[in-house]
Amino acid sequence: MKENTLPLDQILCGDCTEVLHALPENSIDLIFADPPYNLQLQRELWRPNMTKVDAVDDAWDQFDDFQAYDEFSRNWLRACRRVLKETGTLWVIGSYHNIYRVGAIMQDLGYWFLNDIVWIKTNPMPNFRGVRFSNAHETLIWAGKAQGSRYTFNYHAMKAFNEDKQMRSDWRLPVCSGKERIKVEGKKAHSTQKPEALLYRIILSSSNPGDVVLDPFFGSGTTGAVARKLHRHWIGIEREKGYVEIARARIASLPAEPFAEEVFDVRDKKRLAPKVAFSLLLEAGLLVPGQEVYFRGDRRASALVRADSKLLLADGFTGSIHQAGRRLMNGSPCNGWQHWFYESDEGELHPIDDLRSTYRNTRL
Repeated sequence: MKENTLPLDQILCGDCTEVLHALPENSIDLIFADPPYNLQLQRELWRPNMTKVDAVDDAWDQFDDFQAYDEFSRNWLRACRRVLKETGTLWVIGSYHNIYRVGAIMQDLGYWFLNDIVWIKTNPMPNFRGVRFSNAHETLIWAGKAQGSRYTFNYHAMKAFNEDKQMRSDWRLPVCSGKERIKVEGKKAHSTQKPEALLYRIILSSSNPGDVVLDPFFGSGTTGAVARKLHRHWIGIEREKGYVEIARARIASLPAEPFAEEVFDVRDKKRLAPKVAFSLLLEAGLLVPGQEVYFRGDRRASALVRADSKLLLADGFTGSIHQAGRRLMNGSPCNGWQHWFYESDEGELHPIDDLRSTYRNTRL
């Protein structure tokens, strides 16, 4: 690998920590990690009909003790943080066996938690022995590289997945099964294959077309498959050669679709629009000093526009459109562009954000 180059859209075979050390620093936009859970299974599991449960008993999920697992986790998490961009984020999925240990290590290394997501499985495996609750969920931690770092979050795109309401942190999705489940000679190709629907939400919510998505535990290639479908670049790291072959064949079988930016770019276009200061509306004559504006379209709550572009409230307070709105909302955050309204020539009230759009269309 050449210095400062990324092996885009490739699977790298080897230990994830060692491979990560060979990648350039600050080069990855999004990391999704599905590490070994260290399940500590003590015995075989059988259904009531005496058929054996195909549990996770792979060698890669077995560690001598918690200390060994913690050291393993610390090494790959530190290596991930090195390659993550300052604006990048990391997603880690786990169960009650490991997620709390992994989460503590993440915080020790400087990651800043943004959310934890509960993946509620609509078709979970029951607890066949009847001695515990059915384990019907897994937990995902979404974290930035450091406190205060900027990151991608396609808020409006996620609202569309929740009937245009703010997306919640509990996601109800089925486990990977049926035709989606990759099998070899009738058996599961990978014991912990995640559903594509889960990765779809993760990648769509926290990356943009052309970004680089990395998975240090690539397995059967779900992350790469979904990243390709959403027109993101991807890098997979996997030490098991059998899984590498399965993932390569899976991704190679996907159709190569032409890139259409308007289809895959789900960023909020208003947030990407050029900045326009409120003062520019006065300079352009779209508003005039002394004009009355109304809070939330209520003519009983008004303010006067000052010549310096600040608003003058009835109680004598002066401030920006945001500060004045925040005062009327008793300190709650306020987007003045959406909360203050002006009166049109026809006598109708419209948000001043419309004037900002007019300025962009006519002056920029």
